Amino acid sequence: MRSKSLDDMRHEARERRRFLARVAGVVAGSSLLSGLPWMAPLRAQPAGDAPSDRVRIGVIGTGSRGSLLLQYLLRTPGVEVAALCDDYPPHLADAMAAAGGKPKAFSDYRKLLAMPGIDGVVIATPLHQHAPICLAAFAADKHVFCEKSLALTVDECKAIARAANASPRVFQVGHQRLFSATFLHAHELVRAGRIGPITQIRASWHRNNDWRRPVSDPRLERKLNWRLYRASSGGLLTELASHHLQVANWYLDAAPLSCVGYGSVNHWKDGRDVYDNVNVLFRYRDGVTLVYDSLTSNRHHGLEIQIMGPRGTIEGESGRFYTEEPPPAPAVAALVRQIGQGRAETVAIGAPSWKPEAKSGEVGQQLRQELGGGDGTELSMAAFANAIRLGQRMPHMIEHAYRSGIAALMGQAAMDEGREIAWPGSYQ
Repeated sequence: MRSKSLDDMRHEARERRRFLARVAGVVAGSSLLSGLPWMAPLRAQPAGDAPSDRVRIGVIGTGSRGSLLLQYLLRTPGVEVAALCDDYPPHLADAMAAAGGKPKAFSDYRKLLAMPGIDGVVIATPLHQHAPICLAAFAADKHVFCEKSLALTVDECKAIARAANASPRVFQVGHQRLFSATFLHAHELVRAGRIGPITQIRASWHRNNDWRRPVSDPRLERKLNWRLYRASSGGLLTELASHHLQVANWYLDAAPLSCVGYGSVNHWKDGRDVYDNVNVLFRYRDGVTLVYDSLTSNRHHGLEIQIMGPRGTIEGESGRFYTEEPPPAPAVAALVRQIGQGRAETVAIGAPSWKPEAKSGEVGQQLRQELGGGDGTELSMAAFANAIRLGQRMPHMIEHAYRSGIAALMGQAAMDEGREIAWPGSYQ
């Protein structure tokens, strides 16, 4: 692959500025800001080349997710990736190569936080490291972007939320659906009453892979396959379900009251101690429930969240809206038709007219994607940089992070303990 010329890079920078300028226009001219103040930083015009426009970011954790965030940061106007940190040398070397060798490299996040001139950090480490790094970053007076899920324990979630609330710096969580045009449009439809009151939410994330990475040395097993072990991960609830829990909490504007669930390792019997098959039911106010299931042994149903009400259904991942207009029973329709034609015949309108409720064949309405498509990750990075530049905190981010992080841990506890787990209360 040929290296990019200076002209290529300048052209890309101009295109990124044009893209973010279009986004700023869409956000400023729509209803997206109504009730969604974390979108406000995207109204700002993209940064220019002046030194005063530069935001200097350090990335802590350069594995699969961190390397993706790094790609977006490198493309974001006004962002300088000044430092990279990872305690696994191959990941750090790959990230340094992707960044053109320009950032300073660290194996200890504390040394990165002590580096002069760093404005903020992006934390994309294994889950068990979120709390100590977040707390150290706030203590160092840095702006913080932390990947989901918030933390590995309830006490850690509360500690991060309290520190973020007390800090004057920007805090943002890696729930990219908050910046997805599709989910923002879906939220508008819900607020406008297009599906009626939400009566149930169903979400699933089905895969068919073992989630395992090859290791060259058994001593690296728990470092590279951290998602498979309780000491470093909550498995499917924290790594996957936390996304849909955030959406449910957002659309219902509430945290779950309690949950029950079952989990098992029924397929990948390879020494992991996180479940490969989970089923959890979350109870919200007004009798609304979120039914969640995830497994890693069958991908047929894939990834989806369905928000349902008496007037319609929204499928967020596929980005479609379906109206709920049940047709009349066939016999009743025939009788109405005959009356309209001035004739009447004997028509059975009892049991023979009944038909099973088959799945709707409606095509549905495509939800909008005018913010550039994608899942919102790119815009979340731009919003973080703009918020730092503007000195503008993101309202409600702490609550989104706390509610989804705690809900994921509630689901894990319900499966482990075989009982109903109640919401543990506010971090305040």
